Amino acid sequence: MTRTQAQTQMLFRDDPYMTEAEAEVVAHTPEGGVVLDASLFYPTGGGQPGDSGRIRWPEGSMGVATAVKGAGDNIVLVPGDAAVLPPVGARVTQEIDWDRRFGHMRVHTALHLLSVVLPYPVTGGSISPTKGRLDFDMAEAPEDRDAIEAALNALVDRDLPVGEDWITEAELDANPGLVKTMSVQPPRGAGRVRLVRIGEGDHLVDLQPCGGTHVARTAEIGALRLGKIEKKGRQNRRVSIHLDD
Repeated sequence: MTRTQAQTQMLFRDDPYMTEAEAEVVAHTPEGGVVLDASLFYPTGGGQPGDSGRIRWPEGSMGVATAVKGAGDNIVLVPGDAAVLPPVGARVTQEIDWDRRFGHMRVHTALHLLSVVLPYPVTGGSISPTKGRLDFDMAEAPEDRDAIEAALNALVDRDLPVGEDWITEAELDANPGLVKTMSVQPPRGAGRVRLVRIGEGDHLVDLQPCGGTHVARTAEIGALRLGKIEKKGRQNRRVSIHLDD
């Protein structure tokens, strides 16, 4: 059963530190997912996994294994197991797995810093709560691993503010250098594109399109450890990073 629905409000975009929120069930999907009018759960995309957690209502609760993008830019909550779904029209309380989300935020922001330290086109990437990696279009592996790790941690230690800007699609077309990823292009059709900014003014270190969740300041990332640097094809190098705590 469904009713007419608008695009899901992205609560995680309004405040990535929000861990609990209320919403209304507006639809069930044929696959057994739940669509809310406002989602605290980030949907899988851009190398970042969807959030997990739980939704509760007066008559029951449902574990959420992940969230994915659905039809018409809606967000679908995927049950963790065979579960009774909350009825359409019910008011539910959403609770995300905060430790997992915060890990994603720290790693995602750290990968943006990695793309500053290694300024090569990015061909792929992935994020987990404790580590992440970027694939670079880089013919030769960097020689000084210690220097890369030191440069990353120096950016973290500067405690730079992390924020967002919005530009039109036309402005993005006029500034193609803002897009670092070769494999994933910013979503089109909404008329504007979100940019994640690290640093401000004369201390700006990075500005690129991104829809993911990020920490508010780089110091929240904590100490970083450089992992493997692997050859993935003739031109590609995979560089991994790990949170040290």
